[in-house]
Amino acid sequence: MLTPWMAPHRVISWQRAIVLSFLGKVEVLEEYDDCIVAPSMMLRTPAVVRLKNGHVSVRSRIRFSRDNVFARDGFRCQYCGERKEPRALNYDHVVPRVRGGKTSWENIVTSCYPCNIRKGSRSPEEAGMKLRRKPFKPISLPNAPIVHPGNAFPPAWKGYVVSEEEDRARVA
Repeated sequence: MLTPWMAPHRVISWQRAIVLSFLGKVEVLEEYDDCIVAPSMMLRTPAVVRLKNGHVSVRSRIRFSRDNVFARDGFRCQYCGERKEPRALNYDHVVPRVRGGKTSWENIVTSCYPCNIRKGSRSPEEAGMKLRRKPFKPISLPNAPIVHPGNAFPPAWKGYVVSEEEDRARVA
């Protein structure tokens, strides 16, 4: 879903897109070839929709989730600094859970599996590892979803999402 100003807002299901379309809250910009058939009508499945309302509700807090931790950390292991696909990443408790560490923004960092195994249930200092950046609770996350090479996105989304290569070229 895009904001009224064509900026990426969030990914929603096609079912939600249909409901919002019938309520007049979104405009369908792109459609898939698949059709939804009902007794009285047939329509194509929405792929990209844009909110019509000029007011976009902004959440005052970012929901804690694995994907949001990865986005906060730029899909980079906070120990070795390598940028990887989501399936090659895990999140790590800086203060291990066995030592009372909580699962919270301030105690979780993105790590690759080799670094996570190397650290084990020790503190980074005990494992001889250094954090690249101290974990923190984000105020916002990147607007444009970054799609990694291993995670193909529908062609209808092209122009609305950023591939990892495009993101790297934009930063360089």
